[in-house]
Amino acid sequence: MPSTKPCPHCGQPVVHYANPVPTVDALIHIPGRGVVLVKRKNDPPGWALPGGFVDYGETVEAAAIREAKEETGLTVELTGLLGVYSDPRRDARQHTISVVFTAQCLDPDELAAGDDAGDAEVFPLSGLPEPLAFDHGRILEDYARLYRKHNPRPR
Repeated sequence: MPSTKPCPHCGQPVVHYANPVPTVDALIHIPGRGVVLVKRKNDPPGWALPGGFVDYGETVEAAAIREAKEETGLTVELTGLLGVYSDPRRDARQHTISVVFTAQCLDPDELAAGDDAGDAEVFPLSGLPEPLAFDHGRILEDYARLYRKHNPRPR
């Protein structure tokens, strides 16, 4: 629903729309090891997929690659689209919509926390840390279900 706010430059009324903010997350899987998570330095606290806000003029694909590099030091290739997550309660700070990509890294030895990440580690899907930030528990559950479907265990 639109509202009117004064222009910060001229003071004239400007229509303001309260739209959700686009974000991205990269689910980086390292075969035989697990998924890459970062420990957040800022609120909300917890472990999270590397990700963040899409810059104006940037594609969601470029944003996912950039955020992965900034937060983990990893150069990644996107391998697919896991899903779009838009629950208005997914981020207590504001309504965000996250486009979540699966990705593979070119060199896992480059893993190093950066930007607003206090730590970056690889965790097996069966041993994820707590707490997980945002709705990343749900995202990781969706990925684990998809992963098991395409990688069944031998009987």
